[in-house]
Amino acid sequence: MNTADSQLLASELERMGYHAAVEPDDADIYVVNTCVVRQQSEDKALGRLSLLNDIKRQQPDKVIGVMGCLVGVRDPLALRQKLPYVDVFMAPSEPGAMVDFLKGRMSESEVLTIEAGERARRDQMQDGDLLLPTHEQGTLISAHVPIVYGCSHACTFCIIPFRRGVERSRSVGEIVNHVRSLARQGVKEVTLLGQIVDRYGTDIADGPDLADLLTILDGAADDVGLERIRFLTSHPNWMTDKLLDTVAALPHVMPHIEVPVQAGDDSVLERMKRGYTADQYRTLVGNIRSRIPDVAIHTDIIVGFPGETEAHFQATYDLLAELKLDKAHLARYSPRPNTVSARRLPDDVPEDEKKERFERLDALQERILAENNQRYLGQHVQVLVEEAHKGKWRGRTPQNKLVFFEDARERRGEVVEVEITWTGPWSMQGRLPSAIHAEAPLIVIAG
Repeated sequence: MNTADSQLLASELERMGYHAAVEPDDADIYVVNTCVVRQQSEDKALGRLSLLNDIKRQQPDKVIGVMGCLVGVRDPLALRQKLPYVDVFMAPSEPGAMVDFLKGRMSESEVLTIEAGERARRDQMQDGDLLLPTHEQGTLISAHVPIVYGCSHACTFCIIPFRRGVERSRSVGEIVNHVRSLARQGVKEVTLLGQIVDRYGTDIADGPDLADLLTILDGAADDVGLERIRFLTSHPNWMTDKLLDTVAALPHVMPHIEVPVQAGDDSVLERMKRGYTADQYRTLVGNIRSRIPDVAIHTDIIVGFPGETEAHFQATYDLLAELKLDKAHLARYSPRPNTVSARRLPDDVPEDEKKERFERLDALQERILAENNQRYLGQHVQVLVEEAHKGKWRGRTPQNKLVFFEDARERRGEVVEVEITWTGPWSMQGRLPSAIHAEAPLIVIAG
C-alpha cells in the first residue's frame, strides 16, 4: 500500500514540474513514507528522519516530508514537536498537503500554469487513471492497485484501522481505469490491495464483490495486454467458495492466495480477535487446495503475542509443519500505540524467547520451502520476466515462485517457458527449452 502511495505522490510532484533525483544529495524534496505496523519499522523511519535533520540544518531550503501511518499515531502537536524540522506531514494516501505546501512557495503565475495543466489533464483522463513516475514508465512490470482503503475489522494487535480509517471500496470503474492506465505504461501484472481484500464491496449496498471485480478485470486483460492479476491480503472469515472458484476459472488470475493464520492456538487467536479457530483454518486450506489446482498459499504468523506460552507456540509450529504452506511471513510481536493489545494485554513474552521462537519457525519454513520447491525440478513453468539481475533474467511463476534463467535476448515483460534445473527454498534456476536442445549431443549413425 505504501508503494502505491509513493507512486501517487511522485506522479503529483512530476505534474508540478519536479523529477526524481538520481542521487539523494541532488534532491530538493525528501519524503519518508512510514509504516508503524511493527516497532522495527517505526524505528527505521525515525532513524532516516534523524539523518534528514542534519541535511535540513545545513541546507534549510530543502523540503522534508513525512507520509504514512506515522502521521497521526501520536498527538499531531507532539509529533511536530518531536520533528520540528519536518515541513509537511501527510496522512496515508493523501499527497495534497505536499502539493499545497509547494504551491505556497511558488509565484501566482507558476501556480496558475500548474492548475491549467491539471484541468487539461483531467479533461483527457478518466477517474482512476494514474500516470506512473517517469523513471518507472515502461520498466515497471508489476504494480499495486489499492481497491479497499482502511479496515473495519480491528484485530487487537493491529494499528491499521486507527491510521487508515474504516473500509472504503473504490468503484469498479475507477479500478478498471487505473489498471488500464498502468497497462498502457507497460505494466504486465497488477496486485489488488486491501487490508482485508476479500471484503471488497461490503461497504457498497448491492455492490460487486471481489469475485465480480476479478471477472471484470480478467475480461479486460487481453484488450490492454495485461498478463496477470493477483490480490492480497485475505482473511479466513471472508474467503468464499465463490471467490475460490472464480480464481480457479479465470486465466489471468494467478493461483496464489495469501491468507494469514497469525497463530495456531485457539486461545491466542481469541485474544487476537481473529474470529476463527486453528481447525477452521485447516479446513480452509484444504478447501483452497481442492478448488484451485497447483495453488500456492502464503500466510502470516506473529510469535510472542501476549500470553503465548511454549505450548501455544508449539501448536503454531505443529500447524505450520502440518500444512506445509508455500511461504510464511514471520514477525515478532511489538505493542502498537492505541491498539487493544497494547492497552489491555501486557507484553509478557521476553524478547529473547520471541527471537528464539522466530528462528525455530524460520528454520522450519526453510525446510518446508525446500521440499515444496523440489516438485518443480524438471518441470516447465511460465515465468513473467521482471528484470535483469546479475547477468540473468529474474521473474516469477503463477505461484509467485522466484526463478532465474539466462538468455541473451531482451525478455523484460514477457511470459517465458522455463525448465527448472535447480531448486532451493527461496528461488529456483532454470533454462529455456531451446537451450536444452542446443546442449544435446549430436549423434551420427553411419550406414
